[in-house]
Formats: sequence, C-alpha cells, structure tokens
Amino acid sequence: MLRLADRIDRLSTAIGRFAAWLVLAVVLFQFAVVVLRYVFGFGSIRLQESVVYAHALAFLLAAAWALKAGAHVRVDVFYSEATPRTRAAIDLLGTVFFLFPVAALILWTSLPYVGRSWAISEGSQETSGLPFVFLLKAAIPVFAAMLIVQGFAEFVRALNVLRMPEKGR
Repeated sequence: MLRLADRIDRLSTAIGRFAAWLVLAVVLFQFAVVVLRYVFGFGSIRLQESVVYAHALAFLLAAAWALKAGAHVRVDVFYSEATPRTRAAIDLLGTVFFLFPVAALILWTSLPYVGRSWAISEGSQETSGLPFVFLLKAAIPVFAAMLIVQGFAEFVRALNVLRMPEKGR
C-alpha cells in the first residue's frame, strides 16, 4: 500500500507543479490586461476571463499537492507539539471524518452541475468571452477526486505510522 501511496504522491506533485505554472500565467495575463487597458486603451474580455480560468485551475489542481505537502489549513492547537503517532492519529481521523466526507459531497453535488454545463457546451455569458465554461466547471469534480485519492495516500501513511511499534519514550 505504501508503494501505491508513493505513486499517488508523485501524481499529485506532477499535477500540482503544472498548476503552479498557472500562477505565472495569471500574473502575465493580468499584466497584459492592465497594459492593454491603461497604455493602449484596449480591453479584452477573453484575456480577463483567462485570468479567472488560470486562477481557478491553479487552486483546484494544486489542492491535492498542498494536502500532500502539509500546506493546507489546519487548526494547530495540539498538532505542532504532538508526537509522530499523535499526529498520525489526528491525520487519520481528520481524513476519515472531514476530508473524505467533504470531498465526496463536493464530487457528488458537482456532477449534475458539470453535466448540465457539458450538455449545453456552456460558454461565457459575455459575447466576446471564452466558450469553455464547461471545461472549467469540469475541474470541480476532478479537484474532489484528486483530494480523495491523495487523502487515501495520507490515510495509508498515517495508518503505517500507527502500526509501527512505539519507540522508547
């Protein structure tokens, strides 16, 4: 199971690193929007929507990587001073009682939403906007599925720590 967890980690890292490059795209697109508007007096709805798309995809696709790296939000009252076994127990319980249910709920409720969007090939509400809203919405269940898969890897690792005999205190 640890080998599977390692593979999941590598996949999350690869997708997360790709998503990190989207942050550069956000900066470049936003810079272009500002320069075009204030220097040349030209506005582009497509370019403005590209900023939103890249920003949304960066967060959605990097979430599993953040979970793997421990960069997610955590209430750090006991965790920072805890032993590795206590941390593993907290991670295990958090994964089972919080991560899995929330990610499953997001996955379950997003599927009809995304399905309707795909059925009509939903595009921007703006006349000159991007015609790919349905693709952007498809990232929502992908995000939830990636969190579930990475959560499984975290669960396996926490379980492995809890199964190891405790060293001297």
